[in-house]
This record gives sequence, C-alpha cells and structure tokens, in this order.
Amino acid sequence: MNTPRVRLKHPAGWFAAGREMTEAMGLLSDAAFKVFFWLCLHAERSSGRLLVEPETIARSMGRTEVEIMAILDALFQREICRRVSGGYQEITDRFWPYERVASPSPAKDVWTDTAKVKELMQARACVRSSFSAADYKLAQELYRRQIPLQTVERAIHLACLRRYAALQNHQGGTPITSLHYFTLLLEEVQRLEISDQYWSYVSRKLRQMEHQWQPSRSPSVAVSAPPERRNNETSETK
Repeated sequence: MNTPRVRLKHPAGWFAAGREMTEAMGLLSDAAFKVFFWLCLHAERSSGRLLVEPETIARSMGRTEVEIMAILDALFQREICRRVSGGYQEITDRFWPYERVASPSPAKDVWTDTAKVKELMQARACVRSSFSAADYKLAQELYRRQIPLQTVERAIHLACLRRYAALQNHQGGTPITSLHYFTLLLEEVQRLEISDQYWSYVSRKLRQMEHQWQPSRSPSVAVSAPPERRNNETSETK
C-alpha cells in the first residue's frame, strides 16, 4: 500500500527543524530557544545570516530590549550564533541545517561580539555600568565602522587612567557609567602615533592606580580618594 505524499499547507516561509534544532533545545532556556528559533525563521537560507537590531526582536516577541540583549549574549557565548562583518547575525554551522553558499570572510581585526566591549568596560573599577541598550547600540555602531577592538580597549584604558588621575587630584568623583564616555577618545587614540610599548605602560599604570583606588562596593557611594595623594604618579599620565 502506497503512503500518500505529505504536502505543506503553506510551501513558503517554512524552516527545516531537524537535529540541529533538537540540540539547541537541550542547551538553551525556553526564552533563549524562542529567540534562536526566531532568528532561524528570519535568516537567509543560503547563509544563515540576518541583519536585525535587538529592538526589532524585542518588539516582535513582546520582550524588553534589555532581555533580548542578554539572550543574544548567551547565544554568542555558547557559539550558537555569532556576529560577522556588516553587523549581521549568523547561526553557526553546528546549528544551521542548510548548506551555505560561500560568503566573504569577516574583515580582519574587527571584533564580532559586543560582549567583548562590555567585558572591557566592566573590568575597570571606576566603571559602574550595566551596559544599557544605548551602550549596545553604540557598540554595534563601532562594529559597523570597523573600529578595531584594540582601539576600543586603548580608549577605555586611557580614559580610565585619566579618571583615576582626576580622582586623585580632587579627592573624590563619580564612576563612569556609559560607553559614550570612552568613544570620545577613539579619535585621539587613532590619531596618536605612539609605540605598543607606550600602550603597555598605560595598561601597567592603569592596574597600579586601580589597585590604589578600589571604590566602595556600595553603588550609592561615589568613588573616593585614599588619604595620601601621589602627585608624582599623576604627572606621568599627562
């Protein structure tokens, strides 16, 4: 007896949900899996890529933008998705059921995960930021401009070093709260023609001053200076 051929009610807009989808289901929370499935439904079949903002996903799924950004970070960390050149999201090969059409490699020395920028910011003791939706959008804009991650890191280090020097001179101050503060130094960092040895010195000096100026763990207390002032060290950062 012949088995009748199964026909799709709607031949357009469907997605091949096979073992890749099953594997993702076992790794992700319900919320993360729903976002992953949304990305799969909207990605180009030939590449597994789509260009989309967290705001669009949030609006479509009835969630906040902050929730979507946290979920995307989880997908990136598990290497289920990644960012590629041009600001596109891409489902990785392990979780994409279609054969891909060859595409250009990502631009050299361009970071592919805004989580790295968040990590660089929050590693500094003088920063008090939850990496807001505005920070996320700004990080994506830096990515689209193909600003090297090393340049972003150097801007963060230089800005924090200057902030510690200011705190030392004025015996008090407030923490840095946004990525915008650091991007003001990007042009300066790109313009400076100085050696890698100098940036190594900046990094060492930053760690040294940070150790001296660890702020209170209480978020309500501003960054305060230690009893002794070390003006001779401050002059080295000018």
